[in-house]
Amino acid sequence: MRRQQGMVLDDRYVPYLQMAGLYHLARLNDRWFRLDEALVSVFVERWRPETHMFHMPFGECTITLQDVAYQLGLPVDGRYVSGCLSEFHIYIEGGRPAWVWFEELFGVVPPPSQVQKYAVNCSWFQETFGECPEGADEDTVRRYARAYIMMLLGTQLFADKSGNRVHIRWLPFVARLEEMGTYSWGSAALAWLYRCMCRVANRNVIKLAGPLQLLQSWIFWRFPRFRPAGFETFSWPLASRWSGYIPSSSEKGPRVQTLRLWIDRLQDREFIWMPYSSPDVLQVVHPEVLEPRHMVLWRSVTSLIYFAVIEWHQVDRVLPQFGGVQPRPQAALNIDFLMSKDGRGGDRWFPSHLQKWHQYWEDRTESVLRFDVVADPGPLHLFLDWWSQHGKRFLSPDPQLGDPRAAAIPVEASQRGAGQVPEMDRPDDVPDRRRVDRRARVGTRRSQRDWGWLERAMEAGDEAGPARGRRRHHSGRGRGRAAVHAAAPDPQDDDDDQHGPEGGDGAGAASVAGGSTQDGVHGGEWYGSGMGDGAEPSDAGLGSGPFGHYFVGVPTDDQPQQDGTPWVIPGSQWQDFLGADTLDPDFGSPRFLAEISAIMQEDEPGRRRPQTPATQAPLDVDLNEPATTPVGDQFALGGTPHSAYTAASQSVVGPSAAPLHFTPPAQPTPHEDADEIEDEEPFIRRGQRPQVPRRCGTGSHLFR
Repeated sequence: MRRQQGMVLDDRYVPYLQMAGLYHLARLNDRWFRLDEALVSVFVERWRPETHMFHMPFGECTITLQDVAYQLGLPVDGRYVSGCLSEFHIYIEGGRPAWVWFEELFGVVPPPSQVQKYAVNCSWFQETFGECPEGADEDTVRRYARAYIMMLLGTQLFADKSGNRVHIRWLPFVARLEEMGTYSWGSAALAWLYRCMCRVANRNVIKLAGPLQLLQSWIFWRFPRFRPAGFETFSWPLASRWSGYIPSSSEKGPRVQTLRLWIDRLQDREFIWMPYSSPDVLQVVHPEVLEPRHMVLWRSVTSLIYFAVIEWHQVDRVLPQFGGVQPRPQAALNIDFLMSKDGRGGDRWFPSHLQKWHQYWEDRTESVLRFDVVADPGPLHLFLDWWSQHGKRFLSPDPQLGDPRAAAIPVEASQRGAGQVPEMDRPDDVPDRRRVDRRARVGTRRSQRDWGWLERAMEAGDEAGPARGRRRHHSGRGRGRAAVHAAAPDPQDDDDDQHGPEGGDGAGAASVAGGSTQDGVHGGEWYGSGMGDGAEPSDAGLGSGPFGHYFVGVPTDDQPQQDGTPWVIPGSQWQDFLGADTLDPDFGSPRFLAEISAIMQEDEPGRRRPQTPATQAPLDVDLNEPATTPVGDQFALGGTPHSAYTAASQSVVGPSAAPLHFTPPAQPTPHEDADEIEDEEPFIRRGQRPQVPRRCGTGSHLFR
């Protein structure tokens, strides 16, 4: 984290920063702050977007509005930070166009080379408003203060992955510096951090943005094991305690493995549920943070708003962080649909476009949790039992972790009172069904185009009768359409082929792939139409319906095959085809069928053989599943039991253990009568799709 991009915190800016409620953040930003990439990436692996929680071996924990208030000193109560992004003159009363308003507020307009759409390069702000001149009048100081606040919001609190541009969405806010203190900057910052964490959980995203100083400071305050030594001086805001921290310069890969193993062996006593109740903290905390209107919102289950970003404050899943007992939580709110909303694709007024979720923030005081505060907060026994069955508890490789599932539940968990979340109206889920809808629409028009010939052929057959049909000509290419001229016609039938009804139906000349046995024809199986009502002896068992006059065959050397269409032989020429000199004399004989069967049996194991991904060999134990043997009231709260190191332990796979040989289960033999026709591969069974390994578990690819 760089220091305000070269912007000096002038004493003349302080009154405006105090009015805006950003003075504590400015003091924190004026110090050096370095990010430990290995530590942050390991915690990103533990983040679950569906719950907005870090999944730990002992349960769930997360960053709340209380942490934002203590760590950054930001106001929590107030109006939501929303509106529009660029078209201010449309939605704001008295608002001017964006760049006209920019010139009125700053007295200058950046050159086109310093602007990218609605974002201005930070280097231009630094060169133009880097240091306020001595003896400047009040209007000049206000301009420089606005530029400093724009940089503070755009590069530190709400930074994006570019890191070198500031969006002009802040113009309506800096235009009225006296009203900036009425907004909830804390809830907006937490919403943006949640969204950035959810995005980086995607394996295709390799950069993390947002207020990362909040994330790292939260880790140091809550997890003493990861806390650097020598930082015992408390100051306000609390994140400034680590301002001189310099991360280790050792190689990141081994550090990530070590930190991941530390997390997997954490116990509930190694997580500080209430770090802000310490007397040292109470001595430096600012009285503004302890106002009742701010403190009551720490326990509010409501929406967090940052323009188009809508997240959910699910503190009902982390009651021990507020001094309560955590019962078994309810299902998380499904807001996948809102995850795709980031303001792109056209500007709009978000308070009306997302009115329902903005109303939740307006009614935030009605969804405050009320529960008993106990001397020993923590998860309840029922929660620990549920978490052992459903939680994602371990991420380290099994040989390194061992099997700590036999660790006993602590006595404190059974002595805690019954935790209970009060009844409250729950908003409806908003799942993202766009992918399901897209899959439902895939191939619809194409399928109608590809199989339209089948419907037309059936209609033509019904109109012409079982033996006669009318030729139809359809322009354009279409997969599956048979071409009558693919078979060599009789010269004396030229007139019929052009005009007469005996030439066959051009659209219905294709045959349907089927496996019907033709009695009396070499005793084998043929792919014919089989669509007729009966079989004529002269046609060797082929149907006499609208498709009974054609048989799928193999073209000779002088008959080219049509692209995208099967080569067909009229049923009347079937006897000539069997009697041709070019036909293999063994075609259809028992020897011929035996050889074909042998070839098919040799190919069958190859089709059944599973694809082996380029990952480590699977082990015979899954630590994220319950133990196979009943252990009674046993639960892993971290640490490896002594039994894991004994010779009698069968659940530990040490580094020197013999390699495991994994034999995949035999695949069941498919039924011969089963419908194997799938999409556009009716004759060949589809091969198994190879399993492509993920780039990482859930996020260790960050910062590479």
